[in-house]
Amino acid sequence: MRASRLVDHPSPRLSVALACAEGEWPHQDWPDPDDPHVGRASRVAPPYRELGEQGAVDVVVLRCEEPATEFPVLLRAMGAVSVPVIVVSPRRDTETVVEVFRGGAGYLVEGDYCTCMLASAVMAATVGHTYLSPVACAALREGAQRASEEGAKGASVAGAAMERLRSLLSPRERQIMELLSTGLGAQEIGLRLRLSEKTVRNNLSNIYAKLDARGSTDAVLRWLGATPAVRI
Repeated sequence: MRASRLVDHPSPRLSVALACAEGEWPHQDWPDPDDPHVGRASRVAPPYRELGEQGAVDVVVLRCEEPATEFPVLLRAMGAVSVPVIVVSPRRDTETVVEVFRGGAGYLVEGDYCTCMLASAVMAATVGHTYLSPVACAALREGAQRASEEGAKGASVAGAAMERLRSLLSPRERQIMELLSTGLGAQEIGLRLRLSEKTVRNNLSNIYAKLDARGSTDAVLRWLGATPAVRI
């Protein structure tokens, strides 16, 4: 039996901090004891001082009502510690989603994800991918559209530049980017396209290189033509 568990979990499982700005963490049964990737989730209350310790956790999940207020508080508490952050919030307006995105965090809108998606978001964060739930991605798309409308004078030039950028990708890579920009992670994209997760991740690495993107956040922004408006 012990040997079997070693095969199931060949590498150390991730440690996640659940930073709840207010109220209780909504998923009391997460992570599942048999989750192959996430091993421990510990609660952290404001002002989150323990997160300033290097190596304390692998990923931080911030659950809050007002990301515009609580996200900066969390980042200040983390100080120089560079750990991926995922924000979980009921807020779904474009301005809030874009601001969190600019801060480099993933975003899950409450009621718009399941615990499987949460696990995927945690895994994606550890390899530099920024995960969004579908509603959060729609908000980002709206932000990109607004930016395009506001800059209508240079829209034709910007549109041509975006088309040139997209032409760098193969048809398969364009399929993957379309799905990535709707908030799906590598695992879900693989299921949709009948590809292995490893194949999807290899394609994503190629995409980032071609688009000169720093990760999934940057790639999605470039794909949507929103880079000038919301890039850090």
